[in-house]
Amino acid sequence: MEINKDKLRIGVTGGIGTGKTTVCKIFEAMGYPVFYADTEAKNVMVDNKDLVEDIKGIFGAEVYSKEGKLDRVYLSRIVFQDRDKLDKLNALVHPATIKAYENWERQQQAELTFKEAALLFETGTYKLSDYNILIVAPQELRIKRVMERDQLTREAVLARIDKQMIDEEKRKLADFVIDNDEIHALIPQVLKVRARLLAQLKAR
Repeated sequence: MEINKDKLRIGVTGGIGTGKTTVCKIFEAMGYPVFYADTEAKNVMVDNKDLVEDIKGIFGAEVYSKEGKLDRVYLSRIVFQDRDKLDKLNALVHPATIKAYENWERQQQAELTFKEAALLFETGTYKLSDYNILIVAPQELRIKRVMERDQLTREAVLARIDKQMIDEEKRKLADFVIDNDEIHALIPQVLKVRARLLAQLKAR
């Protein structure tokens, strides 16, 4: 994507249960547009006919109902137990999601635009951003949040955490880090990051 001196593209990421969406909702409340890559990925897995056929080719036609609805529980059970199949699914879905993001981004006029993505660093798509924000939280708190939110067992949550890059590696690639640990106030951290981003934009 070409450089636009009038706005900045910001990536927002973090492991499962860190609160990426919570931070993005704060930015949205400030009036900034947010592209939710994980939500869009779910959409393209149903709406993109070529992608649907590719997914059926790897995981079987039974992954979709006769009405074309994706059985997400069935698919999740497969990919979170088999790293190779998870990688194959990501290799199909991510290009379609990136294309959707690029189309969305071209339509935005705000000086700051945000993209929330769980696998921002893992896929290398952080390179499409001008700056990237990492959301972190203690692992036990993350486990508790996801267990309550998704009605999953502790073991199931840990299996998903184990599939993601560790925070120490993500910190090396992040421009900003926000602690969503229920100890440090969240909104002041978000406001501080926004001020620094706007200063960077002004300095361009």
